Amino acid sequence: MATRGFEGRRQAPEIAERIPPGQYLTQDFPVLSAGPTPTVAPEDWSFTLKVGPKPVAKWSWAEFNALPLSKMTRDIHCVTKWSKLNTAWEGVLIDDILAEAGLAPPTAFLLAHSFDGYSTNVPAEDLLTGKAMVALRYDGKPIPPDHGGPARLLVPHLYFWKSAKWLSGLQFTQQDTLGFWELRGYHAYGDPWREQRYAGDA
Repeated sequence: MATRGFEGRRQAPEIAERIPPGQYLTQDFPVLSAGPTPTVAPEDWSFTLKVGPKPVAKWSWAEFNALPLSKMTRDIHCVTKWSKLNTAWEGVLIDDILAEAGLAPPTAFLLAHSFDGYSTNVPAEDLLTGKAMVALRYDGKPIPPDHGGPARLLVPHLYFWKSAKWLSGLQFTQQDTLGFWELRGYHAYGDPWREQRYAGDA
């Protein structure tokens, strides 16, 4: 038999309904990465948009920060089962990046690439219509390196491994090409509300 003390603290209904199955609420911001944290100075940072292997647009740090900036406050969910609510970000929407490049999505699939060699696949429709951004600031401050600074992808409605740290570019691909964790057994899509943690999950 479980007593109230062993059940843990119950969340208010309006909070509990925002936490996907199998997740727990944290007030911290845990740091999890596939490898060591790279050091990418803003003056060395650039962002490249590709269609297949061909670069179609590239921005320096100063040029990228001159693009329209948007703010987004969202709940985020890590595959390691923590959820953090009301995280506040500022950056450039993927829609605005494509508009600046004069590019309509040429394929249905993208790969996000990072400076440390990491990659992750995301359907194009999951990055558009205000769903995702290249984040430059968190909680009103530059994003610290451990959390993906100077710039990271933010796709808050998917598990957080899809929000690639230390982002260097986006690449449209003809096929749904698996990224780093997806090749190692993680789910190709990663919907936290369907608990799509690993390949084979519904």
